[in-house]
Amino acid sequence: MKISILPSIGKNALITSLLALSVLNYGFKAEMSEQEWLNWSNKCLNGSFNPTPDINLKKWELTLTSDYFLRLRKTYQQGKQEYFSFNLHRLTNVGYVGSDTTGTVKFNTQADDIIVQTYEDPEGNIDSMATTLGLPVHNMNLARFDSLKSALNYLRVKSL
Repeated sequence: MKISILPSIGKNALITSLLALSVLNYGFKAEMSEQEWLNWSNKCLNGSFNPTPDINLKKWELTLTSDYFLRLRKTYQQGKQEYFSFNLHRLTNVGYVGSDTTGTVKFNTQADDIIVQTYEDPEGNIDSMATTLGLPVHNMNLARFDSLKSALNYLRVKSL
């Protein structure tokens, strides 16, 4: 004899329920303030950023600012610096390619809206623009990515 504690529900309802529970697991509440969304986004981005592919990387700074700019600065052992920046109001899509353990969050903008600069580069400094920024990450499961995407969309709308 099989006894079920859960009522019989459909697969989609179960998935929706599990996603809702996982969102709660990441600290969301019904009405988060703009500052709470910003703090959570920074915590998620900094906790998930995976600089390991860059073995010569000395330090990095990844910040989502209160004026809605996503900024990444990488400093390498030889002194070279790379800087990426864009305003969330120019964001058109946030995607993820990878698994729960490693992957890349891809930020796409409307046009060449991502500032790309290098300093102290032996091959010459670069000052250009890009449409896509790939951020290597780890421990980015579906629920965490969906939560990050929701937070960025909320902040993008606020930036308009």
